[in-house]
Amino acid sequence: MSGVNSSNVGPSKRKPGGRVNLVLFFIRHLAKSLFLFVVFVSAASAQSGSSILPGPKPPDAPPQWKKLIGVYADKQNPKITYILLEQDGKLFWRDEEGTNRQFVASGDEVTPAPQGTKISSRATAHDKPSSLSLCCRRTDPGADASRFFRIQPSQPIEKLRMEALAALPPEEKRTFRAPDLVELAPLDPLIHLDIRYATESDFLGVPVYTEARAFLQRPAAEALLRVLGKLQPLGYGLLIYDGYRPWYVTKIFWDATPPEGKIFVADPAQGSRHNRACAVDLTLYDLKTGKAVEMTGEYDEMSPRSFPNYPGGTSLERWHRDLLRRAMESEGFAVYESEWWHFDYKDWREYGILNIPFEKLGIGGATK
Repeated sequence: MSGVNSSNVGPSKRKPGGRVNLVLFFIRHLAKSLFLFVVFVSAASAQSGSSILPGPKPPDAPPQWKKLIGVYADKQNPKITYILLEQDGKLFWRDEEGTNRQFVASGDEVTPAPQGTKISSRATAHDKPSSLSLCCRRTDPGADASRFFRIQPSQPIEKLRMEALAALPPEEKRTFRAPDLVELAPLDPLIHLDIRYATESDFLGVPVYTEARAFLQRPAAEALLRVLGKLQPLGYGLLIYDGYRPWYVTKIFWDATPPEGKIFVADPAQGSRHNRACAVDLTLYDLKTGKAVEMTGEYDEMSPRSFPNYPGGTSLERWHRDLLRRAMESEGFAVYESEWWHFDYKDWREYGILNIPFEKLGIGGATK
């Protein structure tokens, strides 16, 4: 015998306007009103800074712990790597399968060895018969920001620069929006610049940009201002590392980087979203101190610490990284899968590759 329910009995035979229909009308009207109310509350919440918070702000880890926290390789088998991280006020040893074991540290004298390659400590890990410095080797740049991550260029940079300036960007056979570059620094005093590529403090060790400036296409720049508006009430400003990047610079980066590092640089044959002025590299800084917040890894670091989902670091570093990501995503930016600091604006496909040097851009972004 077949069951009978509201889904298979067919249309109701009651007359329009009957009592049951009036009840259904009021139920539907109430449901619609509740739905609109939820939408309104959600939209209002999206405008507040609290809606981008990735949970309560955690306390910072002890300084001696932060000197230890990082990525390690087993000395006996360098293919085996581990992550030492802090979570909820405890140190954990994480293996390649994602299993965490609590790491027990005795004493608080922690001294990095030369070049940060080893850690000397009386700390030991569960299931580890020896100290950390005896069993493992540090593989990331460490906690000292002065040891900036650098590569050895495949050729002299000046030679690569001459070749890149003589080359032409790839031809794009489609119609794009007209470029409308906006200089970021004049937009708001809370936008600070740290244009590493105009200094020796970049991953190549030599300046590549001719001027320390940052530009974006106007819609992306306006979205960035909205991001700043959400972060300012929380006590943070934006520190810009890079925006628009002329195509010839992308070619220098690609040609200078060895094969194992090319995951972190764009292929000039495809063009970069930085070349389209729709990508920005940035971080947060504390409005009270003016200092950049500590993230899970350094800017332009070619290691697993750069991944936006890297599970290591400290709870506070991950919280800041996630706050930046949530704020940027709320205004149409998407994080690049290999770099926590790199965000692409949603309309980047609408703009073509540009190869205008900074010195040919006037104040505000107009070409000279």
